[in-house]
Amino acid sequence: MMPISFPFDTPPSEGEAIEVAEGILWMRLPLPMALDHVNVYALRDGGGWCIIDTGYNSKRGIQLWQNLLSGPLGGKPVTRVILTHHHPDHMGMVGWFQSELGVELLATRTAWMYGRMMTLDTQSAWPQETLDFYLGAGIDAAIFAEWTSRSPRNFSEVCYPMPLGFSRIKDNDVITIGQREWLVRSGDGHAPEHATLWSLSDEIIIAGDQVIPGISSNIGVYPTEPMADPLSEWIETCERFKIFATDEHFVLPGHKLPFKGLPTRLQQLIDNHNNSLPRLIEHLKTPRTVVGCFDVLYKRKIGSDEYSLALAEAVAHLNHLLLAGKITRKMNDNHEWLWSV
Repeated sequence: MMPISFPFDTPPSEGEAIEVAEGILWMRLPLPMALDHVNVYALRDGGGWCIIDTGYNSKRGIQLWQNLLSGPLGGKPVTRVILTHHHPDHMGMVGWFQSELGVELLATRTAWMYGRMMTLDTQSAWPQETLDFYLGAGIDAAIFAEWTSRSPRNFSEVCYPMPLGFSRIKDNDVITIGQREWLVRSGDGHAPEHATLWSLSDEIIIAGDQVIPGISSNIGVYPTEPMADPLSEWIETCERFKIFATDEHFVLPGHKLPFKGLPTRLQQLIDNHNNSLPRLIEHLKTPRTVVGCFDVLYKRKIGSDEYSLALAEAVAHLNHLLLAGKITRKMNDNHEWLWSV
């Protein structure tokens, strides 16, 4: 396996695009968080463009897309939008393209259903199930007070309303976009039925958040499915993708830089989680809360900005071991789950 390399070492500036392969433009949209960008792509599609993922919805987001459409995309029409998965940094502007530009949306059924459900599920107060989930994890009292002092953060705050109607894509479908044919391979773990596109015409992969260089995609458990085991699904997907991956593949990810070295990266992602599990088991020789596992999982202090994702990923690792019969849990008098071997 070859080491990971980056054919393009500088990302596009805001409002600009880089042609990373014939007929494929790479663009970046800003995000108001530590991971401060999302990559989106435009694929030449006949007389127009097929857009892959869309960024957050906001007044600024709409202006940025208008500038991209009239600038790097040359005022040519958008033929369709393909959504890799339902997270708001990828889905946020899908509804704008559909409602304002009349564009067809292609998505896996699960991604569309999750996305539309989450945009409609607007909470003005914290659901008790959510509060119980975080209290049961042993959440830091100051962070819990900070969170509950404000209203819950809803998808609808950063996602344009999604109208009814989409065209389903699924695993092993073949989509023709311009001069290329793309094979859909779906993955799980980061998001259910996450679509990746593997070109059958050359060695290009549009990976969304299923494979990212430098950082691991968040593998998290949330109050919507508190006993889920996304870590098993993630490792299974990485193992399955390894069968098809070659050193020649050029991967266009949802974040960071396009890269080569896919087999190496997939093995890194597998090892990253598998290597953490024995450490976690050793740590649980003394009963711990979810938050009590942060030090051994992350080996650094977790700040408030990343606390939610860190908590969700810690639960994912603990659920994985629990459902495999390697650890147990019981609730203490403070209504916190204590996990132990």
